[in-house]
Amino acid sequence: MNQLTLVLPYALPLAALAGDLIKALQTPSLAALISRTAASSLLEFDSATRVLPHEAWLAHALELAPPATGDDAQAPFAAAAMRGYGLPTEPGARYFLVQPIHIEIARKHLTMHDARQLSLSDADSRALFALARPYFDDLGQPLSYGDAHTWFMRADGWSDLRCATPDAATSQNLADWMPEGEHARASRRLQNEVQMLWHEHAINEDREARGLKPVNSYWLWGAAEARAKPATCAGALHVSAAPGWLAALAEPGRRDVAPAAILAGGADALVLHAGLIESAQAQDWGTWLLQMQELEQLWFAPLLAALKDGRLGQLRLVLSHRDAWLDCTTTRNAQRRFWRTISLNKLTSS
Repeated sequence: MNQLTLVLPYALPLAALAGDLIKALQTPSLAALISRTAASSLLEFDSATRVLPHEAWLAHALELAPPATGDDAQAPFAAAAMRGYGLPTEPGARYFLVQPIHIEIARKHLTMHDARQLSLSDADSRALFALARPYFDDLGQPLSYGDAHTWFMRADGWSDLRCATPDAATSQNLADWMPEGEHARASRRLQNEVQMLWHEHAINEDREARGLKPVNSYWLWGAAEARAKPATCAGALHVSAAPGWLAALAEPGRRDVAPAAILAGGADALVLHAGLIESAQAQDWGTWLLQMQELEQLWFAPLLAALKDGRLGQLRLVLSHRDAWLDCTTTRNAQRRFWRTISLNKLTSS
């Protein structure tokens, strides 16, 4: 294999926590990979942007959006994800991702609960989908069902609507993250109607009786115009520990594939491992540390070994958090630079 790119959202600790976290990390292979490099750069990202750094990076890598240069960063994944679910799209039509969510009151503002923790069954999701669908149909903006956490809406006329990704908005004051644009009021009106429809519905009463949070709203995002053909770069994407919409961007045989199998395949690959996002969003740093140790065993050590024995020509690591990403490229020759001290210091430079 000539080149492998591994993207790890939230593998870069926030500056305020980095010092303490890296003291607890036992990841010598990661240290070698980010210390002995052929190229390395840290790119800052505005935390108020409606897209997270790894989302903007991936959208550009998959040829779905131009490079992220500021608050114009985009995450137009809806049409590509629909293709991954086997749902038909019409070239030129505009589609949005629609994700059922739980919104709660936190002191003086509203926040969105991480949808990964919603424990939404297919049966409950389909029932909520059936309730909401006529409201979308009445607007001429039909819904399509992907999985329990992933629906889609066609809305060709809402080309102006600027939406935040759910991971960017999770745990934030939602007043700052609601859709913006000429059709924001229409979007909000539709959302309110569905919220009232679902409020105290038997499905949610049953969920609360079982100790689960009610599904009391949805989040709209990911607007994309469908293309006649998928982007050529998308064929190289592998995903691991990914939510449904993200998994759908990769071909079925390239979801949760082990590193050894990717290396044995021989073809250049782009891998996005999303397993750290949930623990970082929840600020569960104990779990985050355990997950980083697992990544050391499952990914960093095997990739370092592959570089050293020539099975891998070049490794690019893209490690991000909310305000930045660290982009490091290493090679077999770079790993021979013994005079460079091996450390995790680059993880504290943000």
